[in-house]
Amino acid sequence: MTDTTVAASFPVLTLMVLLPLAGALVVGAVAPLRRRARALGLVFSVAELALGVAAACEFDAGQGAAVQLAETRPWIPLIGVSWALGATGLSLAMLLLATFLVPLVLLASWGEVPAHRQGLFTSLVLVLEAFVVVIFTARDLFLFYLCFEAMLVPVYFLIGVFGGAGRRRAALKFLLYSLAGGLVMLVGVIALFVYAHNGTQTYLYSSLAHSMSASPAVSRWIFLSILAALAVKAPVVPLHTWLPDAAEQATPGTSVLLIGVLDKIGTYGMVAVLLPVFPEASRWAAPVVCVLAVVSIVYGGLAAVGQDHLYRLISYTSVSHFGFMVLGIFVGSRVAAAGAMVYMVAHGLSIAGLYLVTGFMARRTGTVRVSELGGIGRVMPLVAGTFLVSGLSGIALPGLSGFVPEWMVLTGTFSVSTALGAGAVAGVVIAAVYLLLPYQRVFTGAPAAARVGSPDLDGRERLVLVPIIAAMLALGLAPAALVDTLDGIAEQVATVTEGSLQ
Repeated sequence: MTDTTVAASFPVLTLMVLLPLAGALVVGAVAPLRRRARALGLVFSVAELALGVAAACEFDAGQGAAVQLAETRPWIPLIGVSWALGATGLSLAMLLLATFLVPLVLLASWGEVPAHRQGLFTSLVLVLEAFVVVIFTARDLFLFYLCFEAMLVPVYFLIGVFGGAGRRRAALKFLLYSLAGGLVMLVGVIALFVYAHNGTQTYLYSSLAHSMSASPAVSRWIFLSILAALAVKAPVVPLHTWLPDAAEQATPGTSVLLIGVLDKIGTYGMVAVLLPVFPEASRWAAPVVCVLAVVSIVYGGLAAVGQDHLYRLISYTSVSHFGFMVLGIFVGSRVAAAGAMVYMVAHGLSIAGLYLVTGFMARRTGTVRVSELGGIGRVMPLVAGTFLVSGLSGIALPGLSGFVPEWMVLTGTFSVSTALGAGAVAGVVIAAVYLLLPYQRVFTGAPAAARVGSPDLDGRERLVLVPIIAAMLALGLAPAALVDTLDGIAEQVATVTEGSLQ
């Protein structure tokens, strides 16, 4: 991986960390302002989005593989830890996704979180946004790990305080899985510092293979410890079981942030940490990782088909989608690697549309169980249409955001392994079933008498969903800008594992 960095003329990334933290402090700690938490949180989150757009304007898309907007300040010099931020094309894409979704989640929460608890909810979301910015732009490995663990705190409370009846159990399960993965990762990070640290910073996106004093066996052990933590976050079968419970109990907005943004830290870490830092171990593990990815694709799809609860159904579809991302990263194809990274953005958009519109429907019907619904399309045509468009984007309908990345992953995989490609295609077939079958049961047919007259999407809800659908269409119809920006990173990713499956 390239070590090329371009210094920032202005510390925009640090400002993007401080702004949501300041917003959380204002909303959460200043008592008179808590009553205006909704509006203030929205103002801060929109300002954060504006900073993200400003960062994108400063970014040279033609050098997407280089670390740009870089800033470095000493933090703990004794162990070589620094406040080191910088953005590659992938970092920037994930930043823009996160800053785009946060204000929409806050706007959607006006109807799902009681007014007297909006201060706490808004503060937690803004703190989480600050951690996300650090994670996706950290260049120092210790800084990445620190925020990787710290973000568990706001997510735990978002699920445990604002979720459904089983929220405490779901939040605890999420925390235990994440902490277990994090502790294993900590051992790997410490070992990495011991065997590769040479008095300077241990940076992401840079190869330490030349300075590793560990044997190949020890290097592979360190690799596996970090991979396990990232696989929990991704999530990859069999480390996925926390996700359906969390998604079932969390508010739709929390699920959007958790699955649409935070879980991408797993796949992002594979690109930014595992492959560049452990190229030999990545080649060694690639065949097994690719098989597990295909298992995730198929298993996630089959599990989704059998769900009666829409939130759980959507979560299992995400397990399948993450399988495509992991497969594209490790299969050793430049096309597949680029597709996997574009997939990270496309999935965030489709999952946001699905969870939010399902939440809006649940407020009107009092249920998200497929067996208790029917004929909703005749009563709420906008809800039905939004659900269908978001779902079709998720299963890669041409013209929507999911098509190009899934096609790229499949094409790249087939160029390397027919068997893996065939397994992934099986997931595509299953996807049509897990979307269209519940859509038929929920939205078609005659509505129950109690549903007749139920209101469709109101103005605020349309304001939430229209930008998401517009983004799906924009990425689906004009993906070239993002693909070109990520191509340099994709080339480097593919080089690491190229030939490992032959």
